[in-house]
Amino acid sequence: MDFDVVIVGGGPGGLAAACRFMQIAEKTGQEISVCLVEKGSEIGAHILSGAVVEPRALNELFPDWKAMGAPLTNPVTVDEVYYLPNGTNRIRMPSMAVPSATHNHGNYATSLGNLCRWLGEQAENMGVNVFPGFAASEILYDANGAVCGVATGDMGISREGEHKPTYAPGYELRARYTLFAEGCRGHLGKQLMEKFDLNASSGTQHYAIGFKELWDVTPENHVPGKVLHTMGWPGNHFGGLFTGSYLYHLENNQVSLGLIVDLSYSNPYISPFDEFQRFKHHPLIADVLEGGTRVSYGARAIVKGGLSALPELAVPGGLLIGDDAGFLNMTKIKGSHTAMKSGMLAAEAVAEALAAGSQGGEALGSFREKFEGSWLYEELAAAKNSQQAIHKFGTLPGSAFIFLDQMTGGKLPFTLKDPTPDHATLKPAASSKKIDYPKPDGKLSFDKLSSVFLSNTNHEEDQPCHLQLKDPSIPISRNLPEYDEPAQRYCPAGVYEVVEEAGQPVFKINAQNCVHCKTCDIKDPAQNITWVVPEGTGGPNYPNM
Repeated sequence: MDFDVVIVGGGPGGLAAACRFMQIAEKTGQEISVCLVEKGSEIGAHILSGAVVEPRALNELFPDWKAMGAPLTNPVTVDEVYYLPNGTNRIRMPSMAVPSATHNHGNYATSLGNLCRWLGEQAENMGVNVFPGFAASEILYDANGAVCGVATGDMGISREGEHKPTYAPGYELRARYTLFAEGCRGHLGKQLMEKFDLNASSGTQHYAIGFKELWDVTPENHVPGKVLHTMGWPGNHFGGLFTGSYLYHLENNQVSLGLIVDLSYSNPYISPFDEFQRFKHHPLIADVLEGGTRVSYGARAIVKGGLSALPELAVPGGLLIGDDAGFLNMTKIKGSHTAMKSGMLAAEAVAEALAAGSQGGEALGSFREKFEGSWLYEELAAAKNSQQAIHKFGTLPGSAFIFLDQMTGGKLPFTLKDPTPDHATLKPAASSKKIDYPKPDGKLSFDKLSSVFLSNTNHEEDQPCHLQLKDPSIPISRNLPEYDEPAQRYCPAGVYEVVEEAGQPVFKINAQNCVHCKTCDIKDPAQNITWVVPEGTGGPNYPNM
């Protein structure tokens, strides 16, 4: 199937690009055919975010979004930031001590998944070919080595690689230009970075894993529009762990809460999932959840490197947008509006090339030019030291540095660097302290499997494993003796286990549990795990997340 543009990924960046293409086509009289593929069962099924949405990009894309019925109906009413010195106490930060970029008045606490569903409806109504349930599994290249589209994965292939009765071959979706908007650590974007050496001139990318739960709470514990963030505990202890949290009061007596755990930690015994479960017992959080019911759970990796870690954005025939490239403002603790703006700028660059008669195949440097001339670049430039300051100085000193940096508009004449990638930070298990996590109580804290159940995760069992080991021996021969195989703990879904068979340890992969967070692809110390797409529609099915 041939199109002018193929977009990989139905998140805010990809959907904003799709809509912007159609707006340009209508305004200029161009005919631009656009196809968007999304691996989830529907648009929004794999979207996970707090989320507080800054409407700046949406204002530009759809100035009348309120009249159009966009699901931003819960404005922020209370905005609080706390430092947690331990699991009991709290210190509220005065508003004047919080960087102005972190303030949330004028923003909306909402479900990013539902916003994407709405954007998907707009895109379809405008003429975009939206194909949910189709996982882009392969990049297509022309005879000159330029990207010329993607192929979706075959369906109905057994675990042994044989064709089942349900076999259906994938589609080749060919395009003049292909936009990659897969989200953090996209597996096709990762291939592009390696093939074209896109990180050659950029700093080290860093990541975190973000957890989220949705709770129904009692009316007396609910304050519509209240937004709360914390820093400190459960971080600042074993293994240089840095954490931050959020609790957002949504509509209909629901709250979303989560913990962000930097993947730069060094103690291999850390379990980010168990840190999150322990965190909910802090009185600041427990008092809100008391008497409530947990209704959904999910986890997703987050890109945190900032402006200095952005790769080259253009390859011959393709562009990286959204979190696939790393457009995320960690000072604001937001990425949806930045992802949307990157998609809109990419659409404008491609539309200009198409209008000039381009048949594709070239690297569009105009995208970088548009980016560097936009408010998106100004935002990321002002936040360029945020992540690095926390890594370099710790939570409180790093936060103080960020505050001072923001006082200058992020114009300090230097950029902090943190060159050690997250997978290389682990210390040997022999020199690390084991952590005795509290057992879940079934009221505030829960185990992994009951949590995964709430994510509605499902995969066809008889298919090739989408979690590929470059060397199957490494988990037992290297990672187990050196790091007590940390995959058992950093995975938030119980995918990886070390079990004993015939008296010998065996590495087991429960791929059906995978929530597509990508943490294993990032944190494995041997970089031995490669995450690739399973069959389309596989993975979580997040409602209202």
